Amino acid sequence: MEKILSALAEPNRLHIIELLRDGPRTVGEIADQLRLRQPQVSKHLRILSDAELVEVQPIANRRIYKLRPQPFIELDGWLKSFRSIWDERFDRLDNYLLGLQGKEKKHGD
Repeated sequence: MEKILSALAEPNRLHIIELLRDGPRTVGEIADQLRLRQPQVSKHLRILSDAELVEVQPIANRRIYKLRPQPFIELDGWLKSFRSIWDERFDRLDNYLLGLQGKEKKHGD
């Protein structure tokens, strides 16, 4: 999980992931979209590949990158463990706000 989060922490890599969410792309297409040089994009893609977030498919002299679903499934599972904490806190906040509304209605009458 640490490798995934570390790879996603860099803004350009996160932007690459967001681009690839819409479908596979070449290094050149990613570079054009992000207005980065191809060597920069290649470096970021190598890090994303090492974190197993993307995979490459060579076709002739082009390299097509696409997202790998498994790391995102793992990330979602990890985040689920925190959702219950947040849900509980939102429920308490909701109850608190409802209590405040009830007090305002009593004082407003």
